[in-house]
Amino acid sequence: MEKTIICPHCDRGFKQFANPTPTTDVVIYAPDQGVVIIERVNAPFGFALPGGFIDEGEQAEVAAVREMREETGMDVELTGLLGVYSRPGRDPRQHTLSVVFVGRPLNAAQLRAGDDAKSAAFYPLRELPAPLAFDHARILRDFQETLAGKRAVSPVETRV
Repeated sequence: MEKTIICPHCDRGFKQFANPTPTTDVVIYAPDQGVVIIERVNAPFGFALPGGFIDEGEQAEVAAVREMREETGMDVELTGLLGVYSRPGRDPRQHTLSVVFVGRPLNAAQLRAGDDAKSAAFYPLRELPAPLAFDHARILRDFQETLAGKRAVSPVETRV
């Protein structure tokens, strides 16, 4: 959305674009352990899927793998695109648009809290911690539907 902002010093208008900020989250899933959930260090507090902001000039898939390494210490192979979540109120800080992937850990023994995470652990889908931040409860319900065969994931771009 384009807005015209008036400079208080010179009274000239300039255009500003107010668009959602791109983010990425990953449902890291190991069938024998569950999904990786982090406890957030920063507001909004609570538990969440690992994820973060996509940097300018960065491909969403690359950002997802980078964020997983930063927040969990693990390397992750992205196995599918779960969906794009962009409801304006999904993040209380600002309007974000999250590209949500499904992935599998390549080195699950390396799981540790890092970057913006106070803790990181695998949780069985029936024993998720609370409260889940953002719209991550909905995302995890959508993921459970994929496991039940009621919803499909889309392929991800493998060339980065």
